[in-house]
Amino acid sequence: MIIKKINTKQIIVYNKQPYHWSAGITLGAEVILVELETSDGVIGYGESIATPNSNAVKGLIDEASKYLINQKVCDIQRLIKLCYFNMFQAQALCSAPRFGAQILTGLELAMWDALGKSLNKPVHELLGGACREKIDYFGFIQGETPEQLANHAKDFVNDGYKVIYGKIGRGDGIDEEIVKQVRESVGSKIRLRFDPNEAWDPVTANRMIKKLDKYDIEMIEQPCGHQNLKTLQQIRQLSPISIAADQSVFNSVDVLNAVTLGAAELIVLGIHETGGILGFLKAAAVAEAAGINICIHGLHETGITTCAANQAGAIISNLDDGNQYMNHLLTNDIISSPDLKLEKGSLKVIKGPGLGFELDKNAVKDAEDKYLDKINESYNYLDYMIQNNDTIRFD
Repeated sequence: MIIKKINTKQIIVYNKQPYHWSAGITLGAEVILVELETSDGVIGYGESIATPNSNAVKGLIDEASKYLINQKVCDIQRLIKLCYFNMFQAQALCSAPRFGAQILTGLELAMWDALGKSLNKPVHELLGGACREKIDYFGFIQGETPEQLANHAKDFVNDGYKVIYGKIGRGDGIDEEIVKQVRESVGSKIRLRFDPNEAWDPVTANRMIKKLDKYDIEMIEQPCGHQNLKTLQQIRQLSPISIAADQSVFNSVDVLNAVTLGAAELIVLGIHETGGILGFLKAAAVAEAAGINICIHGLHETGITTCAANQAGAIISNLDDGNQYMNHLLTNDIISSPDLKLEKGSLKVIKGPGLGFELDKNAVKDAEDKYLDKINESYNYLDYMIQNNDTIRFD
């Protein structure tokens, strides 16, 4: 089965409410939808995160697609390696594995989706089979104020969630107030995890971790910048709270370095960081050898990624019981099935062919239109600022 055609589309799906974290506010999921057609007429879909610029990401995916045309769809590992070498490594850009992985993920997922559909098998069956019936997720609380976050946490607990996760890193005072109110709202038996998203320097991290320890937090994720694993190791050695590595680990080599240093008790990793499912499985295997679990990481993504991560998470034996789920943030999705609503914080392993979803083409068209509306609004704003000789701000 030969890859005959690859198309890409720029789309955006907005969140139900603004997403607050240490870097600011995010309003939705902007992605590049990848559509891959084979010689047998099978169509596979994938997606790549469109940051920092949708046009640039689309252009790079379109360029990488040239290396896949007239190649066998089953040659996934060889073709992704070929794309990475020609697009990044051979251009003296081998220091960009994270961005290269982000670009190529959509193509890798589309190949897996097409291959699974052609064989009428879910991807997890093509990679050794599932070792679990369901995947467990934490309740990812949303809101601007500590009160809103605490109320959302209580709602999750009432729905049967055992682990609650929230973003901090917005300032010492509000961070502690968020943690305090969330703990008070859920009681003493619920497990809490918080993520400053690299917002703290080492001194701040040590101070804040000691201050927050009285609230019985299970895990602090990526408290400091990703640039130096030794810093994360030093924070972990001094911390009374377990530490998870996120932005410090993007592939199997990063995981090897992290576990060798003893920099974290948990590895947070997603398929967009690793370049797709195969990279995710390799990194998970390294962590497993060190006796460390993997927590699935989510980005601003659609149900395509949710389904792909479900396939990957079903396979590994060292999957954590509190994984990140972003699909509930969206106003609507671009897939019509399966139903991705969690039941008591869990989602069954998806058993449909390929990645296991059906694309909603009407929703895709709507998401394309919303992307064009966003671009037109941006240009209108830019024109207005130039005409009025005002300062241009990009928030």
